[in-house]
Amino acid sequence: MPRDQYTIRSANFDDLAILPVVERAAAAQFRTTDYADLIDFELASTTVDLEREYVWVVVDRDDQPIGFAIVHIGENSLAHLHELDVHPQHARQGLGRWLIETVAEWAQKKGMQALTLTTFGDIPWNGPYYARLGFRQLEMNELSSAL
Repeated sequence: MPRDQYTIRSANFDDLAILPVVERAAAAQFRTTDYADLIDFELASTTVDLEREYVWVVVDRDDQPIGFAIVHIGENSLAHLHELDVHPQHARQGLGRWLIETVAEWAQKKGMQALTLTTFGDIPWNGPYYARLGFRQLEMNELSSAL
């Protein structure tokens, strides 16, 4: 992956205007799935509150966001990856993996008990992708009330 062409940093207020563009472009990939109606849902990135949420952006050489991760802190010190998107023009370079690694390292340093996410296990670029990154499907008795 060309990490020398990108940087990951905490999001700032100026980044917020571009995050919906990235999220909408990434969501378009669902058009060919059973979840095509998700494209019309409210975007997570339109309601980001930098005072209450943890947000990282991956930026290009011009410091323009081309991907992001939004994390919420839940009960029992769980970090929850609420949204992860990389613009399709920058996909398949390991940037999503790099964002997840960044979030996981942060969560570990903060003493979080786990990093969770919700996804569609039957879509090849979702469920199997996250499994390759070390995530596993939780059993019903392992779910927090938020999940």
